[in-house]
Amino acid sequence: MKLYYADTFVLPLPPGHRFPMCKYAMLRESIAASGRFADDDLRVPDAAGDAELVLAHDRAYIDRMCDGEMSAQEMRRIGFPWSAQMVERSRRSAGATIAACRSALDDGFSANMAGGTHHAHRAFGAGFCVFNDAAIASRLMLEEGRVGQVAIIDCDVHQGDGTAAILADDPRVFTFSIHGANNFPFDKQTSDLDLELEDGTGDAHYLEVLARGLDQVFARCVPELVIYLAGADPYEGDRLGRLGLTVDGLQARDRLVLGRCADEGAAVALAMAGGYARDIARTVEIHANTILAAASLARSSPAPR
Repeated sequence: MKLYYADTFVLPLPPGHRFPMCKYAMLRESIAASGRFADDDLRVPDAAGDAELVLAHDRAYIDRMCDGEMSAQEMRRIGFPWSAQMVERSRRSAGATIAACRSALDDGFSANMAGGTHHAHRAFGAGFCVFNDAAIASRLMLEEGRVGQVAIIDCDVHQGDGTAAILADDPRVFTFSIHGANNFPFDKQTSDLDLELEDGTGDAHYLEVLARGLDQVFARCVPELVIYLAGADPYEGDRLGRLGLTVDGLQARDRLVLGRCADEGAAVALAMAGGYARDIARTVEIHANTILAAASLARSSPAPR
């Protein structure tokens, strides 16, 4: 199973910034220490080029972002100060999901050890998201003729509003988001399937709702590729989450999603999405558990159809 990382491309943040940039390097260290992967399994992706970014974003937005011409208000909406390093990291993160999709279609499972930037819309970024990696990668796999149908299964605690808006009129990509009803973004978009959860929702109810949602996804589409946004932020100790899932519950979520995709014969590319636990080590543990669950299935599952 191939894993793609971009933690060597670090965007400068002011002291006390609430985005946990260090979690990505910590995640790679944890995965390397697991003994489950060869050195060659962990790879640095190519950066997504303009021809790939434009599959999901307006050319004018790409140009202004890359040239540093964004307004202060636009950057506040994203939550990062503009820098050339931020642009490069964002390109690399999108490139990692592209690479993970290609590897998954060959091997069954793969992962971007970052990504899940689902709040980026066609013409603006938001919520720590500059370019929408899942929308870009899904469109590219379709344009290259690698697949005819993609499903995006978004289990981040926040709705994948940018993904839903970008892909609203594309029947080749089925968008599913299970998220907190009262959490960011407060102006929700319409996915192909949205399931909203009340604050404090715990393991049992979450898993019941998710299982029903997966039944609907696979009844309504037959994807050769699933992009799974495995957010760590439904965790009960997440600063921005407002749900009540335990680490065990999140592991059960991963087994449910990944196992169902394997049963349906779909390749799976993972992206880590959000995670803001008060203890960063717990966020890293949750992300690592997701990758290790996929690695276990990769060793036991047949190649995707």
